[in-house]
Amino acid sequence: MKDMALWNEGDWIAAIAAVILTAFLVVGALAITRPKEEVLGHPKGLYVLFFAEMWERFSYYGMRALLVLYLVKHWLYSDGGASLIYGAYTSLVYITPVLGGWLADKYLGQRKAVLYGAVLLTAGHFFMAFEGDGSGYANDPALNIFWLALALIIVGSGFLKANISVIVGQLYPRTDVRRDSAYTIFYIGINLGAAAGTIIAGYLGETIGWAYGFGAAGIGMLLGLVVFVLGKPLLRGQGEPPSIQKLASKVAGIKLEWVLYIVGLVGVAIIWALIQFQEAVGWILLASGILLLGYVLQQALYRLEDNTGGISAGSTKPVFFGGVVVLLVTAAVLWIMGDAGYVIGGIGGAIGLLLVVAACIMEAGKSRNDARDRVFAMIFIILLMPLFWGLFEQAGGSVNLFTDRFVDRQGVPTSLFQSINPIYIILLGPIFAALWQFLGKRGWEPNTYAKMGLGIVQMGLAFVVLVWGANAAGAALVPVLFIFLFYLLSTTGELCLSPVGLSAINRLSVRHMASLMMAAFFFGTAGGNYVAGFMGTLMGEGGEGGEITRQGALDVYWSMGLVAAGIGAFVVLVSPLVKKLMHLDTLTDDDVGDDLEGQREGPGEAQGAGIHPTTRPSH
Repeated sequence: MKDMALWNEGDWIAAIAAVILTAFLVVGALAITRPKEEVLGHPKGLYVLFFAEMWERFSYYGMRALLVLYLVKHWLYSDGGASLIYGAYTSLVYITPVLGGWLADKYLGQRKAVLYGAVLLTAGHFFMAFEGDGSGYANDPALNIFWLALALIIVGSGFLKANISVIVGQLYPRTDVRRDSAYTIFYIGINLGAAAGTIIAGYLGETIGWAYGFGAAGIGMLLGLVVFVLGKPLLRGQGEPPSIQKLASKVAGIKLEWVLYIVGLVGVAIIWALIQFQEAVGWILLASGILLLGYVLQQALYRLEDNTGGISAGSTKPVFFGGVVVLLVTAAVLWIMGDAGYVIGGIGGAIGLLLVVAACIMEAGKSRNDARDRVFAMIFIILLMPLFWGLFEQAGGSVNLFTDRFVDRQGVPTSLFQSINPIYIILLGPIFAALWQFLGKRGWEPNTYAKMGLGIVQMGLAFVVLVWGANAAGAALVPVLFIFLFYLLSTTGELCLSPVGLSAINRLSVRHMASLMMAAFFFGTAGGNYVAGFMGTLMGEGGEGGEITRQGALDVYWSMGLVAAGIGAFVVLVSPLVKKLMHLDTLTDDDVGDDLEGQREGPGEAQGAGIHPTTRPSH
């Protein structure tokens, strides 16, 4: 064991994190085992879910902090290749919860879905610990185990992430005033797990061995599974299947419940094959996105009743569907032709968009339809998601590599810097929630779109500040202060955009389209994750062997930062116009219940380590 006299900053940070986590677990165990029915005014089941989700986030973020470094340093992938794998992986992690949530709502119930997801996640994280020798990666059998591990984590996340926070809401009556504080406690667990996992698993992976880091993530997920199983009696019967009889019915002689578990394993096999072809993931996301938004718009234009109760006659359908078809054909041409098809793709994309927009304008001119206009307002939000998260997720990709090579880390392992975001969120989340309330009471609160525009501006400024600090350092390593400033601005940007956008989608959706709109929202987030990986490939184009160079990264960061700040400023400028599409004056209560995909994600996290759940809906 390393002599404490020789410990550096990284050693002390990891040790302190381990001590704090241990103390937290001891206090939590003592509280849950008390004979009283409630702890701090909340049912014990809340704390079962708190610790189960904390360990799940411990494992996920511990693995996420190491992934790109592992791919580059162990499997010898190029920086661009590693970034693309990272983007494909994280994008799929944010798509599968939509399907997992639907299966739970329809058949399994949330508890069984979470349990099954936890089993898959535990297996996936332990498989990550099988390193192989790291040389000649294309022929190493261990690489197939790596792909299998990613597939298990992706599908497992789909079953667990979509459902565990639903059970939190089910522990309380809908009118219970403790619900907000319950979600606040739950959110603390998410971010505590994210911070601790990044520090502990990251430290072990970088300083002792990759297997130790990934193994620690696996142990964390196993502990989460054990907590959830042992804590079942404290859940008060919540999260059970909607119909026990249906779940027990036979399909081809097999119980439906086991058929669904087999479907999950088939999903693992499909993802295992798909994740190995990252560019294909991108094109599938693009085509799926066109189809999803096309379906959303079709519902809004031709199915929603206008203010007089009428339905569109559909005279613009040929124009609308023609535009969607042109966009799909354009995507196919780009996929087949690659770089040679960019001109054709640009022309086809422009024509397709013009046709779709023309159909929307013609329909909007026929009659007033507030519900349709609100769908337009939500689509504006969804289209901002890929931009913001494409920049934000550089933290786990290119910024991770930049920090590793060009920042004066003073002995701190690179992966530990990933913990800054969840720590900032714990500290700043309550401040932002209070700020919106303070401004709202005085009539000064920015509208939804202004907040989101400000979030994008801050995300852009994070890169501008990083570039400024790097240039000021000259040929020397970049002072670590600028990494802290980068994460500060990206976190404040996240708090301005993520919970606000989620709240607006929940608020504006009509009842029968609520789940569909949430699916579209998280699809936009998934798209942003893939965009992040693609952006990472751009930075290694000028380097030897695709390696990110300092100046190459700074040039891309500068361009991304300025473009993002400009787009964010434009969003702020047009926000009063877009706000009118919300028709807040005619918005009525629509009891959408607790079973929406958005409410599964909202209280806990949207993309990074988490969001604060008590941020009030914007006006």
